Amino acid sequence: MKIVIRKSAQKALARMNSKMRTQFFKSFDRIVAGDASKLDIKKLTGREGYRLRIGQYRAIFTKDYELLDVLDVGPRGDIYS
Repeated sequence: MKIVIRKSAQKALARMNSKMRTQFFKSFDRIVAGDASKLDIKKLTGREGYRLRIGQYRAIFTKDYELLDVLDVGPRGDIYS
């Protein structure tokens, strides 16, 4: 499975501190490996995709058999708009 991180998500990850950024990348790798059981992931309602929660930050992504597409990453209050 391939991981694609959109430009807006790349910019948000670049602004984060290195510890938080590393947690997101490790979580994306775990999702791709099929070991997402201990991650806080929920299906979005009213919109396609899933959200991954790490602390006060969220990542919005879609997933199919060959692609994990990270659409956006940001603080809890701003990510859903």
